[in-house]
Formats: sequence, C-alpha cells, structure tokens
Amino acid sequence: MIVAGIIALIIALGILFVLLGANMENSIVSTVHDVADALVGPFDGIFTPDNPKLAITINWGLAIVVYLVVAKIVSGLIRRLGAGTASRRTRTGSR
Repeated sequence: MIVAGIIALIIALGILFVLLGANMENSIVSTVHDVADALVGPFDGIFTPDNPKLAITINWGLAIVVYLVVAKIVSGLIRRLGAGTASRRTRTGSR
C-alpha cells in the first residue's frame, strides 16, 4: 500500500502541475510529469474530451483509482496468506 500511495501521489502531483500550468522547463516539474506519464501509460487516451487538461485529469485520475484498488486487493491477499501461514505454524508448534 505504501508503494501504491507513492505512485498515487506522483500521479496526483502530475495532474496538479498540468491543471495549474506549472513550468514544464523546471526540472522538478518535468521529472514528476515524466514519471507520472510513464506510470499512467495504459490509461492515457481512455477518455478523449476536447480539453487536454480535462483529459489528463480524468485519465490520470482513473489510473490513481486503479492503482489504489489493485494495491488494496493485493495487500489483502498477502495479509490473508500470511495469517494462514502463521496459524499453521501455531497449530503445529513450530516457529
């Protein structure tokens, strides 16, 4: 979940920089935007409204939601698998 949170934060910053018209020549802005763009690759162009800022907001926002939902599912599965392993160890008396 921590990794997904970091990914979501990077994408959200990318959206914010686009919406606010941040200077893409700035190294921080361009780095965040490039990383966010790479992370949202499969989601780019799903929706194509006329306004390019709106398109980025919708598509990149969708990417954030998908990343967080998938991370929640995967972390839940890992937790269940870990709990199952721990309970088997406790029943057999091994550590």
